[in-house]
Formats: sequence, structure tokens, C-alpha cells
Amino acid sequence: MCGIAGIVSENLPQDGAQVMVGKMLDKIQHRGPDGRGLLAGSQFVFGHQRLAIIDLEGGKQPMETEDGRYVIVFNGEIYNYLELRQDLIRSGERFQTFSDTEVLLRLFAREGFQSLEKLNGMFAFAAFDRRERRLLAARDHFGIKPFYYQLSASGAFVFASEIKALFCCENLRPRVKEQSVHQYLTFQFCLRGETMFEDVCKLEPGCALEWKVGQSSPTITRYWDLNFEIDTHHTDGYFTDRLLALLSDSTRLQLRSDVPVGAYLSGGLDSSVVSTLATSHAATGLSVFSGRFTESPNYDESAYARALAESIGATYFDIVPTAREFTESIKDLIYHMDEPMAGPGLFPQFVVSREASNHVKVVLGGQGGDEIFGGYVRYLVGYLEQALKGAIYGTQEEGKHVVTFSSIVPNLSILRSYQPLLQGFWKDGLFSPMDERYFRLIDRSPDLKDLVTLEVWTQRNPARIFEEFQQVFNHPKTLSYFNKMTHFDLKTLLPALLQVEDRVSMAVSLESRVPLLDRRIVDLVTVMPPQMKFRRGELKYIFKQAVKNIIPQVILHRTNKMGFPVPFKEWMTGGIVREFVLDTLLSQRARGRGLFRTERIEEAIAQERPFGRQIWGVLCLELWHQVFIDGDGLS
Repeated sequence: MCGIAGIVSENLPQDGAQVMVGKMLDKIQHRGPDGRGLLAGSQFVFGHQRLAIIDLEGGKQPMETEDGRYVIVFNGEIYNYLELRQDLIRSGERFQTFSDTEVLLRLFAREGFQSLEKLNGMFAFAAFDRRERRLLAARDHFGIKPFYYQLSASGAFVFASEIKALFCCENLRPRVKEQSVHQYLTFQFCLRGETMFEDVCKLEPGCALEWKVGQSSPTITRYWDLNFEIDTHHTDGYFTDRLLALLSDSTRLQLRSDVPVGAYLSGGLDSSVVSTLATSHAATGLSVFSGRFTESPNYDESAYARALAESIGATYFDIVPTAREFTESIKDLIYHMDEPMAGPGLFPQFVVSREASNHVKVVLGGQGGDEIFGGYVRYLVGYLEQALKGAIYGTQEEGKHVVTFSSIVPNLSILRSYQPLLQGFWKDGLFSPMDERYFRLIDRSPDLKDLVTLEVWTQRNPARIFEEFQQVFNHPKTLSYFNKMTHFDLKTLLPALLQVEDRVSMAVSLESRVPLLDRRIVDLVTVMPPQMKFRRGELKYIFKQAVKNIIPQVILHRTNKMGFPVPFKEWMTGGIVREFVLDTLLSQRARGRGLFRTERIEEAIAQERPFGRQIWGVLCLELWHQVFIDGDGLS
């Protein structure tokens, strides 16, 4: 795990370029405090900050081939590097190190982008081909590792692991991209390769980039995509057995490390499965890290986490984030995030990561389970309406019923605590097309409409935003509603959540790995018949079937999963968090920005549930403006 940065240009002033890349590395030093590397050629300067995980002595970067043709900087891990290394040795390669970086470099030098088909890992890398004068870059299948880039006015291609590093280069300054702000107000993240900054792009997951020196823009190709062509040949038993085998093998591979490895453990199904499988493969005992709040039992699921830790013989670390830590760290967290992020859960994630970094250097987590296997309650809400529509009108938009009304009824008790969501969802547009209905389920803009100024609101183009949503949601191979919903979330929400995962861990120089996001697992699940994945409307049905014999029943059948909620309602009744929020959103800077209706913000804070998504949305947006646009964090 590392941070990478670089500049490629036709006419590169070497001294100035090396100074710039050095400054870029200063901005991302937290990603890799174990070592710094810099390599310059006539048309490139590559930089690397190393967090040493594999081959602690021999994996230094930038790394180049013996003939000097290819130079690479790489962030991430190639989990199957040992197998690939053996294949390359059999093909005549001789290695100088035991690092996965050298495996990637030699494989890429042999096969170019075709090598990406062989990689099992999380990665973002850039390679320069001296002979062809071209930059080649790629990002992993799901976007676990970041890659940002910008073409400067002088024609230089600049890239880095974090956006803030780009602004170290001359004439590259942070400017707000208005269309992205409108997307943020709707989804609380950006779609596709957009960022919140003008002229700053991110390489999308599963994509490769090629840029020849002097070109006006790079060529981007997709080397991998989600496959929803349904497999009707295999049985439930085959899929569950295969899924468990892949879950186990993915966890085994991701335990490869020359430094201590631990795991996040919330007490939910996903992290419990990862921790259990890790214990079965680990050579030594596993340390697990769990967070909770003490303000109310509604914010504490540690009983489940402790029970799981005891059952697998893990060393349990209990972490309690506080209100004071929130006020002291949230602005720094926005700095690390680069962009405003959906949901305040990044704060407790950061506190747990910080504590974990005191004991281990690598941690495994359960990220991705909800998107892969269908774990969000809104999927059940959407299908309740679909089942009613089919029962009333006798229609079926999906070719074959995924669930019927009678079959879904036993699982509806999970909706008991979601009455506000149901009331908002059902009041308009009942039985409209699937894309319109799912858009209503994820659209955050109604909560924010009263908190932003009329000028900002009227600048939005709702039709364009919905069209951008449709382009992702209405994938031609996703005929079922369930597959459309999970496809959209895998393509959009998951990369946003992985950005949080990357930044809160890298902020404390901790490598976070996500065993559920193995390409083989996702390739298996996406082709399963939707009826198998969402049987009777049960969330994560096929996942539960696969792991039912290795996980305690009390965790397997939980209906009260919390998702690490933060007790802002309690904090906002009085005290330092309330003061911090008021000081931030009612400040002269916030008032003069022309974004917010401060009188409505005061009213929202005074309401019974004052710290919902709407207050978080505007707080995060204001802090982002302060840090990046006003320049508080870039000095």
C-alpha cells in the first residue's frame, strides 16, 4: 500500500518537475511513511511513498525493467503474486526481489494491458514506456485504490493517489465543478469519472488509460465489467458451495503479508464472515477491532462482535469514539477525503482505523457485502412495491417473478423501523417505472432542497441528473429490478464507500483489504438467477446459505444490523458538537458563500431529529469549501 504521483510531458524541466513531484509526495506521505522514491527521465518524473507490507527490503519504487524501457509506480497489492511469479519463472524470468511490484512490472512488460486479466488484487499503477513515449495506467476492478489525473494547460499529464497532491503543480488550482455539486446534492457522491473539481478526473474502476506524450487527451478502455448474463445451468447447491470456497480462498490470499494482519469486526454478517475465515487461515491469533458509542444501546452492537471474537478465539479491541474527537478530527477528515462524502460513518471508521494502526499494519474488512449480495433495506422496499404491482395488475416487468407478494410477506418485519422511508417513498409515483422508483429511493435532494439557496437549486438540471442516473441503472443485461439496483450500487455507491475505506485507513498509514471484493466472487454472484439471490425477499439470501454452517445463528439471522450509526441526535441536543455545527454553518464564510439558507439550517438544527442526512450533507459541503476552495488545508 502506498501513494503514487508523477508528471509526464513533452518538454519537462527536470529540476522544476522533480521539485513538484517532491511536493506532491509531501501531501500524501501519510499513505506511505516507510520510504520515498523518485525517478526522473527526459519526459517523466515518478514519485512513490511506501508503506512496506510485502518484501520489506526489496520492494522499493519506482521500479524499472533491466533494459530501462518500462518504469512503474504502483499502489496496492497483487494477492496472487506468488502464483504469477512462478508462472513467470517457468517462462524464463529471473527476479531480483520477492515483491508483488516486480511481478506486476515483469508481467506488464511482457503482456501490456492483457496482463490485467490475470491480476487478483487492489491496485492503481502508472507505467511509462520510454521507447513508445507513452503513459499506461490502470485501476482495479472495483475502485479500491484511487487514481486521479489532470492535463495541465502546458500539456503535461499529472497524476496522483489523492486529489490534493495535484494542486502542488503550477497553475493547477482547485475550482468547484458545479455539475458535480448538483450530483452531490442528489446522491452525496459523483457519478462515473467525475470529481468535485473542474479539470480533475478519476480513472473509473475496471479501466485502463493510455496517453502518448503530446496527445490532447488520454484513451480510456474498460478491461473488465460486471456480467449479468444469467447462468441457468447450475443449481443452488453448486452456487453456495462455490461461493463459500471462493470466500475462503479470497481471505486466504489476502492474509499474505510480511507484517501483522488484523480485522475490523462490527458484529454484522459481512465482517463476521471475514474474521471467521481469516482465523481459519491465519498462522497466529487474529486481532479484531470493533467500535461502539455509549450514548445509547441503539449505537452499540458490541455484544455480537464480542460473541464472535470469543467463538473464533480472536483478541478483541473495543473502541469508543467521542463527541470531542469528532469536533477535533472532522475537518482533517474532509482534507483526507478530498471530496465531501455521503454519511458521517467515516468518523467512527477513522477512529477504529487509528486504534488498529497501533497494533497491526494490515486490516481486513467486510466492505462490499451489501452491494454484492443485496443487503440494503431499500431493495426490500422496492420489491414490496413490485410485488404489489404484480398482484394487483397481473403485470411483470422482469420476465419472471423474482418475488411474489405472498412470498415476500414473512420478511417484511425488517421494515418495522423504516416507516419514514416508506411514507416518503409511497406518497408519490406509485407503480411508476423501475428507474423512476429507485431514483426516488436514493435521491437525497428533497432533504436538502430547503437548506440551499434558490439560486443554487434552480441551477440544477433534474432531467440531466436523472438521465445520468438512467445511463447506469438501465444496463441492457440487467432485466430484473434486483440486478438493476445492485448494478447501480456496485457502479456508484461502492466506489464512494471504498474512497472512505481507503482514506480513513491511509490517513493513519494502515492498509485496508476487502476480501469480499474478489473479482471471482463478484463474477459468480452477478450471473446467479435473481430468484436465487433474493429468495422470498430475504436480504443476502445466497450469502447466508453459503456461510450458515460457519457463523453463529444469532449473527446469521440478525434483523437489527446498525451500520455504525453516529449519535448526532444526542450530541446535537447540546454540547461541543452542536456548537461546532452552528459555528460552521452559521459562520460569516458560510453565509457569504451563497450556497445555504442559514435561517432554514437553524430551523433544521432545532427540530426533533436535527442531525439527519440533510445537516450532514451541508456540513460536509461547507467544510469541503473551507478546506479546498478557501484553501485552509492546502497551505
